[in-house]
Amino acid sequence: MAMKQTYYTSGWHYALLVSPIIFLIGLFFYVPVGLAFFWSFFLERPFGGGSEFIGFANYARLLGDTTFWSALHLSGIFMLLAAGFGVAIALILALAADRDLRLSGAARNIILWPKAIAGASIGVVFTFIFNPHLGLLAPLSTLFPGVWNPRMDGTQAFLMLVVAQVWHGLPFNFIILLAGLQSLPDTLIKAAAVDGAGPWRRILDIQIPLITPQLFLAFVLEFVGTLVDVFGLIDTMTQGGPGGSTTFLIYKIYKDGFVAYDLSGAATQTVLLMIFVIAMVLLQFRLEKRVRYER
Repeated sequence: MAMKQTYYTSGWHYALLVSPIIFLIGLFFYVPVGLAFFWSFFLERPFGGGSEFIGFANYARLLGDTTFWSALHLSGIFMLLAAGFGVAIALILALAADRDLRLSGAARNIILWPKAIAGASIGVVFTFIFNPHLGLLAPLSTLFPGVWNPRMDGTQAFLMLVVAQVWHGLPFNFIILLAGLQSLPDTLIKAAAVDGAGPWRRILDIQIPLITPQLFLAFVLEFVGTLVDVFGLIDTMTQGGPGGSTTFLIYKIYKDGFVAYDLSGAATQTVLLMIFVIAMVLLQFRLEKRVRYER
């Protein structure tokens, strides 16, 4: 008869152990979320003096603001590009690292190290890398003056942020996908090789379909990360410019709240951003239900 090993006799002991993290999550997540909802229905005066209940007037003002829709549109495009390229490149690197080639162990460590770097630091480094006069593309700017200048060209600034975000999110996606690949049974891969399936056929017909849950998780986390974690990159690389071409919704909230002192507008946009993120995640889960996992 199997005996269940327990360390604590009362459930209160387990509740006591997790209570610090629950307190911190409530303090730094649920309390700000609750305040954002509360302030979105009030007109908050920037320098104190009370507030005035105005109902849904903040929402009506924002939904009629073209700059809000422009920031949301840019955020959506950035989310699709950065998440798509981030997961695709991580998948390629994970497939290469899973083959146990020479120096693949060292390569795994090198790919994981960037996860320890803060987003603002990555932004500073990439600002130098993409500098038109000092960076990697400086020779191109010398041959063709003005062809590369992300400080003046909004499209180039946008692409620069996409590259930085893909590099920033690469280690975590790589870990998830490599763990999925290494959990596959070797007998399945070897049986396919014996049956004559080449490397590409084994990747497309066996490995990628079997790691669909890991791919889904990577896409969900990357979608959320591109909407929220990109703030540090924007603040250090472009400050929302040029001409608002990189003013995504998360950075617009910061500018409205801490630069323009529009506290009610910033709180309302925070609520709308949360609704947008939740809608994207629910859409992904709805699509994921149509996938059948078979092993």
